Amino acid sequence: MTGIVRNIFFAVAFTIVFAAAGTPDANGQGVLREILNRMDAHNRALTSIKADITMVKTNSQLGESDTSIGVTNYLPKTTKGVMYVRLDWTKPVEERMLVAGDRYQLFRPRLNQVIEGKVDQAKNKGAAGGALAFMSMSKAQLQANYKVNFLGEEAVSGGTKTWRLELIPLNRTSYKAAELWVDGNGMPVQAKVTEHNNDSTTVLLSNIQKNITISAKVFDLNLPKNVKRVEG
Repeated sequence: MTGIVRNIFFAVAFTIVFAAAGTPDANGQGVLREILNRMDAHNRALTSIKADITMVKTNSQLGESDTSIGVTNYLPKTTKGVMYVRLDWTKPVEERMLVAGDRYQLFRPRLNQVIEGKVDQAKNKGAAGGALAFMSMSKAQLQANYKVNFLGEEAVSGGTKTWRLELIPLNRTSYKAAELWVDGNGMPVQAKVTEHNNDSTTVLLSNIQKNITISAKVFDLNLPKNVKRVEG
């Protein structure tokens, strides 16, 4: 989560301003309302996700991007527990990350080091968890915290057709905007967070398995007893 597609956990009531680029307001409102309704229905039915994950972090000043590839396991927040996300990065280096609620751990085996802290203050690979948290937001959460704009239809890498949404925070956050790419089932398959300095983090899910059984053991990083702990 980059400071992981940034989060994520807010609460202030407001009225969404619906917008659609290149279409009349009434039509744009109808399209956006349908997208949010599908997202809400998908969110209520979702119990788990396992998927391949690709994260691209772009430095706007240098014009350079770094790509990380791995696998993620995800359990959404429920009335009985917090959100859990595990990310196992395999390229360019092996790293393991766990997000539980608003806390994260990033384990770097080659350094025998674990970085720990709050999700909304995470750097680098910590950024992915925030992005995934965006993917689990309910319609009510979106309506309470963002001005939502419909940017049109777009295919993500791999060819999946999506609706593209822009989220502008109504309150001050560590990022200035986020975007979601939502498939026809109402699932956000890609999320992007743009920070105030225009650096960005984009997270794409592929080979998605939904509502499968995921053991609680998956969300244990099994850290060595002598691991070096660093506050993130």
